[in-house]
Amino acid sequence: MNSMHRQRYLRRRTRWGYGWALWAAVLWGAWYVPGAAVWHEAPLAGLTRGRPEWFLMAAAVLTAFHACLVAAFQLLWLAALGKLADFFRTLWRFGGISKWYFLAAVLGGLMANFGSYLAMGYVGAVFAAVAGLLYPVVGAALARLWYRERIDRRAALGIAVIVLGGAAIYAPGLLGDLSGDGDARWLGYLGGALAALGWGLEGAIVGRAMDVTDPDCGVAIRYLAEALYWLLLILPALAWLTPLPVYALAGELWSWRPMLYLTVGGLSFAFCAVAWYKSFPLIGVGRGQAIGAFYALFATLFTAAFTLNFPEWHFLIGLALVILGGFVMVSDSERHPGAVRNVEGRA
Repeated sequence: MNSMHRQRYLRRRTRWGYGWALWAAVLWGAWYVPGAAVWHEAPLAGLTRGRPEWFLMAAAVLTAFHACLVAAFQLLWLAALGKLADFFRTLWRFGGISKWYFLAAVLGGLMANFGSYLAMGYVGAVFAAVAGLLYPVVGAALARLWYRERIDRRAALGIAVIVLGGAAIYAPGLLGDLSGDGDARWLGYLGGALAALGWGLEGAIVGRAMDVTDPDCGVAIRYLAEALYWLLLILPALAWLTPLPVYALAGELWSWRPMLYLTVGGLSFAFCAVAWYKSFPLIGVGRGQAIGAFYALFATLFTAAFTLNFPEWHFLIGLALVILGGFVMVSDSERHPGAVRNVEGRA
C-alpha cells in the first residue's frame, strides 16, 4: 500500500513538474513578440547593422530594463504570497545559497538574455527563439555531471536530435554569411549562441540551490542580482569607458511605446521564470529544460500571428527536430516516474 501511495505521489509530482515547464514555455514564447517589437520603435528603429557597437549598447540597455522589470514583478509576486521574509532570509545566506543565484544571473542574464535581445535585433524574433533551443543540451549534460541526473540512451538520443536540429537552424545562414554578404549578421548568430549556452548553464547552476530553496524566492534573487549587475556595473562601465550614449538611450526608451513593450515582456518573462524554476525540483533540470524548450514553438506561432511573417524552411525543420528531441529526452519518465537522479554510489 505504501508503494502504491508513493507511485501515485511520484506521478502527481511529475505531472505538476511538466505542467510548470509547459506553462513556462508558453510565457517564454509570448515574450518574443514584445521583445522584438521594441526594436522597431524609436530610437532603436534607426539603428543600422553597419554600426554593431550601437546594437551591442542597445541590447545591453534593453536587457537592463528587462531585468529590473522582471525583478519588480517577482517581488510583487512574493509580497502577494507573503514570502518576502523568506526571500530576505535566503538572500542573506550568501555563502551557502544565494551565491549560486548571483552566479546564475551572470550566465542567464549577462549572457543569455543579452544574447537573445541581440539576436532579436539583428536577425529577428523567430531566429532568436529557435537559436536558443540548444540550451537543454548544455543543461542536461551538466546536470548529469554535477547531480547525476538520469541520462539514459533515450535521453542521449534526444540530445543528438536536438543538436541535429541546431545544425539545421544555423548552417544555411552561416554559410550565407561566410560567402560575404557583408551585413554582419554574425553578431545575431553570436547572440543566439550566447542564449543557448547561458540558459543551459543557468539551469545547471541553480540546481545547486534548488533542493534547499523555495523556487519563488530563488528566482527573485536571481533577477535582483542581474538588475544590480546592469545598474551598478555594466551600464556605468559602458558609459565611462566608451563614447556610446548609454544613458541618453536609456532616457529615450522611457517614452510610452517602448516602455509598454518592455513592461509586457517583463511581465511575461517574470512568471515564465517562476514556472521554469518550479519545474526543476519536480522533474529535474534536464527534463525541465527540455520541456521549456518548446517555447520556440509558441514563439514561432505568436510571432507569425502578429506579423504574418513565416520563417524559412530550414528554421521549421530545425524547430521540428528540436521539439522531437525534447519529447525523446523526457519520454523515459513515464517508465521511471520520479526517478530524477541516480544516487547509487554517492557519498
